[in-house]
Amino acid sequence: MKKTACRACGAPLTRSFVDLGMSPLANSFVPLDRTEEGETFYPLHAKICEVCHLVQLAEFEEPRKIFSDDYAYFSSFSSSWLAHAERYCSAMTARFGLAPGAHVAEVASNDGYLLQYFHGDGRRVTGIEPAANCAAAAEAKGVHTERLFFGTATGREIAARRGQAALIAANNVLAHVPDIHDFVGGFRELLLPEGVATFEFPHLLSMIRHNQFDTIYHEHFSYLALGPVAKVLAAQSLRVFDVERLPTHGGSLRLFVCHLGAAHVETPAVTDLAAEERAEGLDDLARYDAFAPKVVATKCAVLDFLIAARREGKLVAAYGAAAKGNTLLSYCGVGPDFIAFAVDRNPVKQNTLLPGTRIPVLGVEAIAERRPDYLMILPWNLREEVAQQMQVIRTWGGRFVTAIPKVEVF
Repeated sequence: MKKTACRACGAPLTRSFVDLGMSPLANSFVPLDRTEEGETFYPLHAKICEVCHLVQLAEFEEPRKIFSDDYAYFSSFSSSWLAHAERYCSAMTARFGLAPGAHVAEVASNDGYLLQYFHGDGRRVTGIEPAANCAAAAEAKGVHTERLFFGTATGREIAARRGQAALIAANNVLAHVPDIHDFVGGFRELLLPEGVATFEFPHLLSMIRHNQFDTIYHEHFSYLALGPVAKVLAAQSLRVFDVERLPTHGGSLRLFVCHLGAAHVETPAVTDLAAEERAEGLDDLARYDAFAPKVVATKCAVLDFLIAARREGKLVAAYGAAAKGNTLLSYCGVGPDFIAFAVDRNPVKQNTLLPGTRIPVLGVEAIAERRPDYLMILPWNLREEVAQQMQVIRTWGGRFVTAIPKVEVF
């Protein structure tokens, strides 16, 4: 499916932001018994709306084919992300006085990584997660999970069955929905009149500042900043009353959202961020036009490093079969001739091949067994966590590598 109009405002979508060529779906890992089968590649070309400045991809595969059944990403495999979720639980409980019995919901609740902390403190929780394997893992933690896609109608249905929620979390999901207005409308239906919804997402400004083009992949339909998101929320009778800046995913925002008529007072942080986005040129198309040349320069640097390592007879492996890594490797055209194998803690990804590049994915024990000279950390947002976990490579003189925002060996 190809979308030629902006999903936020409906304006024609003709201006390029960055073209990353052809790529398979970033989480479509290839089972070892299907290595002789072909893969489907789609254009990975982000456009910028010249009217509302929402950066977005066309929709080539519907979410039901990406997120249903066996989804490869489990949030609980990152210890830093679990710590982030636990801090969120404590902060929201303190700020909004969430007493035992309060209803807390999460949209795209994955394996219950966040709601387990609210559930453990005696609150009533509702997870909303379409991927069957992730939902089953959440249920095993005692987290009630609705196995469905969220939108205006399903938000209304859940409210009728479970009651409206005092708090709704939506972490790294707003980018994953092609029909952004229908999705946001569900929060209006599920949220109590004085309730709060929080939306976390990587900030487009961080992507542009730090060259984070590898966060572009087909599961992410939109690339978000306060300005465009606030307009979508307003169209669904919701408003932003506070915002926090987070270090997660290389620089994220947490928007605090309520009904238009709710009593929550807007903080200066909202106007400050809006002013910063304007000052940084997010309302100037020239700012977006300058991004693509930086991406090409990074591709050249990655290939320079890998070619030099190959010529020197060095063994290069990758850590983390992350979606962002698959974007980077596919765009750079890197296969097992340059990166011999990747490792991942998630057993769902192990003993498969990376989509497109066909690099084998093994368990983390392969690092100690094969002793690579370089370990490229593909989920660069977890750089410190991974370097700590894999410091064993230093015992044989191995070194770490990251590619974003620039190639760095350490």
